Amino acid sequence: MVAVLGVYDLLARDDAELVAQIAAGDIEEPVAQLYRRYGGRLYRFGIQLLGDGGLAEELVQECFVRLWRTAGRFDISRGTVAAYLFVMGRSIAADLRKRPSSRPLAAVDEEQVPAQPDDADRIVASLAVHDALDSLSAAHREVLMLVHGEGLTQTQIAERLGVPLGTVKTRMFHGLRAMKTALAERGYDG
Repeated sequence: MVAVLGVYDLLARDDAELVAQIAAGDIEEPVAQLYRRYGGRLYRFGIQLLGDGGLAEELVQECFVRLWRTAGRFDISRGTVAAYLFVMGRSIAADLRKRPSSRPLAAVDEEQVPAQPDDADRIVASLAVHDALDSLSAAHREVLMLVHGEGLTQTQIAERLGVPLGTVKTRMFHGLRAMKTALAERGYDG
């Protein structure tokens, strides 16, 4: 039993020395050694706490990032590096569980997901809209293009065209109505 405690003390001191090296700026090899010693155990700990391999990997990564950032504050008189890592791991697991993106997604039935048009449907719809626009009078088409193409307000259109606001409103009303009819004739009645 005494021999086991001696090995345990040596390992704890070696871990503390590695953390001191990290605090002094020597990061790569000490972190690699600590990762070899504790990475697998932290991963299994993460699986137990979080029930998800991806989140457990994130927990391990975050443990070592925090160890690197807080290495200068580590105090061996308060506990071992192993205890320090697992306490951090428990805290990180709590943070991960609180994150909305860490919660499992609710199952969605296929009929709940609206059908997404494929590229061919979009191309056909676009051609139908262009064809319907071409069927309008030049005045109606111009007003609709300025609203939808350039995002102008009716007042801005009136100023640009040099016509009264009432004329723009009338052209807009009749243009939209003619557009709706033209689209319905092409099989798009929305």
